[in-house]
Amino acid sequence: MIINQQNLDIVFNAFNAAYLDGFGSLQAASEYEMLSMVVESTTYEETYPWLDDITGMREWLGDRVAENLSISDFRIANRDFEKTIEVDRNHIEDDRYGTFSRRFALMGQAVARHPNELVFPLLKAGHETECYDGQFFFDTDHPVGGGTYSNSLAPQSSPQTPWYLMDLSTMFKPIIFQRRKAADNLIRFDQPTDKNVFERRRFVYGVDCRDNVGFGFWQLACRSTYPLDQDNFAAAYKQMEEIKGTGGQPLGIMPTHLVVPTSLRKEATALMENERDTNGATNTVKGWATPFVSRWLAA
Repeated sequence: MIINQQNLDIVFNAFNAAYLDGFGSLQAASEYEMLSMVVESTTYEETYPWLDDITGMREWLGDRVAENLSISDFRIANRDFEKTIEVDRNHIEDDRYGTFSRRFALMGQAVARHPNELVFPLLKAGHETECYDGQFFFDTDHPVGGGTYSNSLAPQSSPQTPWYLMDLSTMFKPIIFQRRKAADNLIRFDQPTDKNVFERRRFVYGVDCRDNVGFGFWQLACRSTYPLDQDNFAAAYKQMEEIKGTGGQPLGIMPTHLVVPTSLRKEATALMENERDTNGATNTVKGWATPFVSRWLAA
């Protein structure tokens, strides 16, 4: 192949198409959007003062009562991520560029996996990572009004594989995925005068993005390291239902999903779908939530 602009455009378009195909093949099956609300960022970091405002309406008697948001500095700073591929100029000249399409498709899949690789590790670290109220996201003493609430259930000894109960029914989610810049298309450095081509005989193609994750409303998720059975599931469910707002009003939380790693697939599916337990007794929590099995929660 002669190295001229027309042919370089042909090569680039082929690589970009492979990249977009790879991205699209996994994006449709991505799991992170189930647990996170996607927030479009407009600067290097975003502040979330509204995270402390999960209260309801009040009857208007006399003057309005303005709520003073006590938390005003919870911030999520964007981070930079990139992936880059080099192609030897000789491979382009020798018409071998078609053999690299699969690598660009794999690059697209890597970019599609990227949000999952941020969201689920954050969830797994929620018992030791702070959220907007200064407590760990999964904690036993979140301050609300004059009292505290727990969204963490853990035995004193012999903890089991963590499982999570979540209310994913609203636009708000337990986790925030903050996007400043998406990796939409390949960036190219393939001109003969580019330093990487002139000095090293390498055509360079890459993508980059800016984003990050942080915790949203702790009220919408509960973590348990008790065995996944009817009694422990019902205890977590009840604990979430009873959470109230700063004024003492019920928040109306109703857990919708039982989120588990693949190692608990069998237990979660049986608990939510079977009429009876292994002893033949009635399964009293059947249908209370939808099992959501994630490969991203593997230990």
